[in-house]
Amino acid sequence: MNRDVSSELVRLRRFIAPRYWPVWIFVLLGRAVAWLPYSWQLRLGAGIGRLSYFLARRRRNICEVNLRLCFPELDSRELRRLARRTFVSNGIGLMEVAISWYRDPEDFRSRASIEGLEHLREAVAKGRGVLLVAAHFTTLEIGGFLLSLFHPMAVTYRAHENPLFDGVMVNCRRRRYPRVVERRDVRGMLRCLRDGMVVWYAPDQDYGPRRAVFAPFFGVKAATITATSRYAESNGSPVLFLSHYRKPDNSGYHLRISPELDNFPSGDEREDAIRINRLVEEAVREQPDQYLWLHRRFKTREAGDPDLYRQSSGG
Repeated sequence: MNRDVSSELVRLRRFIAPRYWPVWIFVLLGRAVAWLPYSWQLRLGAGIGRLSYFLARRRRNICEVNLRLCFPELDSRELRRLARRTFVSNGIGLMEVAISWYRDPEDFRSRASIEGLEHLREAVAKGRGVLLVAAHFTTLEIGGFLLSLFHPMAVTYRAHENPLFDGVMVNCRRRRYPRVVERRDVRGMLRCLRDGMVVWYAPDQDYGPRRAVFAPFFGVKAATITATSRYAESNGSPVLFLSHYRKPDNSGYHLRISPELDNFPSGDEREDAIRINRLVEEAVREQPDQYLWLHRRFKTREAGDPDLYRQSSGG
């Protein structure tokens, strides 16, 4: 009998060497932060974000380059203001990760509002699985946490290079979701869809040129993976788009599920990639400070194109 390893917990007891102690301290702090009053979490996260804006110079450069490329209409003062708000949102996002890993979603039901749930239910009823496309907002972790109140789903993740942190992350998600699939596990993804599951999938980061096309994102050429089309085509699975935002008054979160995308996949992977990028753009424009601008979205360039992040290095 085949075991569903995507639901098994990682054994963490082997990570007791001194080199893992800083991660253990971070994990314990995360557990403690998760149980603070929500208003304290917001203030603490905002403070961390403001501090990191001044200390994380490399990430600040990445953020400012992204914003300058995507919002050329902003003057220098507006750009700096948006960059600061972005760091604040990222700091609050750290608190939301702690909440999502260590609290019960029911504790936050009163803070969640949702629209378009009927679209998800209609898609699920077709029995071919559902590809629920999302984007890397700072609310990504708590967005999934709250959506689990309304419908079960499988989630994808990117493995972390630190094995202890990766194990903690995977365990926390496996306690919340019926299946957790590493993003490169194509068979695992297809298995979830063939089993009729809803699969949360965020294809909006730069993973390099392999199996990607260059498609405009805010008018800038961006390496965009084409797996979205292939996954949808493999099982005839409906594709829906999920947006999730922290409410402007910090009272909670709003989730929005789109109707099923018509004629997707279209048979043209580049056109599909352009369409997905356009959906992400529309979502970002609603709350631009809540998008993960600290990621080098435009690091992969076509031959002859300049490096847009020449002051920074790494991923």
